[in-house]
Amino acid sequence: MGKAVDEALSLELATKIKSKAKAQFDNAYRAALATEGALYVQGFLVVAGNPAKPLEHAWIEVGDTILDPTLPHLKQKPQNLHYFPAQPLTVKKLKAIVEEAKEDYPEDDPLPVYGSSPYEYYGNVMLGGKEYQEALKLAEAKCREIKQQQSERN
Repeated sequence: MGKAVDEALSLELATKIKSKAKAQFDNAYRAALATEGALYVQGFLVVAGNPAKPLEHAWIEVGDTILDPTLPHLKQKPQNLHYFPAQPLTVKKLKAIVEEAKEDYPEDDPLPVYGSSPYEYYGNVMLGGKEYQEALKLAEAKCREIKQQQSERN
């Protein structure tokens, strides 16, 4: 959307927290804890090289900058990535939610964090309220736009 990804800081952060592939929620959680002034954000990611469908994703934001600790595992240039935020959480709120989830549901992974009840389920994507539906619709529209541009080039 309107915020830019800082590739250098994202790569530095990924190294610092020992980022893992396919662990975007945990990577973003650990990055948020390790970054002063960070906001943990869950939403959707559209990859221009493969716009088949939006991907559930998490990253952090510091001011107007996106830091994605999963960036090295995406094997894409930042300009090919489009982020659609659905749920931003302060580190304080995130820690409280994760601790409560660990206490209430110790057998389940506390991440991703879902919005407040009542939840709606959107197929094979995360649970959430209207903000998730809105972010998903924007991400799906971006997928269609990229596919259209690709077909026009071929």
